[in-house]
Amino acid sequence: MEELLRRELGCSFVKATGHTGGGCISQGQSYDTDKGRVFVKVNPKAEARTMFEGEMASLTAILRTGTVRVPKPLAVLDGPGGGSMLVMEHVDMRYLSSYAAKLGAQLADLHLENRRLGEALRKEGGTVGRGGGQVERTFVDQFGFDVVTCCGYLPQVNDWQKDWVVFFARQRIQPQMDMVERASGDREARELWAALQLKIPELFQDLEVIPALLHGDLWGGNVAEDASGPIIFDPASFYGHSEYELAIAGMFGGFSSAFYSAYHGRIPKAPGFEKRLQLYQLFHYLNHWNHFGAGYRGSSLNIMRNLVQ
Repeated sequence: MEELLRRELGCSFVKATGHTGGGCISQGQSYDTDKGRVFVKVNPKAEARTMFEGEMASLTAILRTGTVRVPKPLAVLDGPGGGSMLVMEHVDMRYLSSYAAKLGAQLADLHLENRRLGEALRKEGGTVGRGGGQVERTFVDQFGFDVVTCCGYLPQVNDWQKDWVVFFARQRIQPQMDMVERASGDREARELWAALQLKIPELFQDLEVIPALLHGDLWGGNVAEDASGPIIFDPASFYGHSEYELAIAGMFGGFSSAFYSAYHGRIPKAPGFEKRLQLYQLFHYLNHWNHFGAGYRGSSLNIMRNLVQ
């Protein structure tokens, strides 16, 4: 591994530090180099390159906003024994506590950044674009992302769409329902989803949704802090509705009232927020069902039952 990193990163010195980490998807290891300490995520699966390229693009997009800190991504490489690796800046992280309010404010700034670009554009009478890979920040007027990103290890459909409701129903919930159908042919889930599709537009009446760059998988295990402030990592980014971000944040804990107060101080709750939050949590419960099994079936169906009433 050290030789591979030396060659690919152009370093003369690479040595493992003994600092390891990882979750249920990938494993990680830190290395000291003459260019600074790096953290390397490794996954042996063939599809890992898609996952890591999506993560690198997500980190890069968030980094460019200058709003909330993420580890700086360096490279996606082929693994020495197959699979792929993502190399990024090493950050000494600890549990989020002192900087919860600051994270709430910075996350709101991340979500508002594209809106502010649009407002500046209107004032200047400039041109509108998707942003893409340009270095210059331009207003993104659609929902989606330039590359596939993975929430967990499952790829997300990020094709650009003008309409948020269409994007969410077709490219977030429908693929998850298709996986449920292939795995179990769950009739009740299928019938509830057919009914819910007709109800979704009602949840967005009189609501303007401006595309916001999202982390995409912001649960308590993907936030931290160091001495300088908060850090978010392991993103699955796309341009979507800012409220979507708070769905998984509220499912598994890890976020204090100070976080929410600071966030909503900058982005107040719009009418119908609580029901839309349930809708967005449906995606994550379905995604967990497809990752970890039918233990998440009950939560998924309960949300659909509540929303179709």
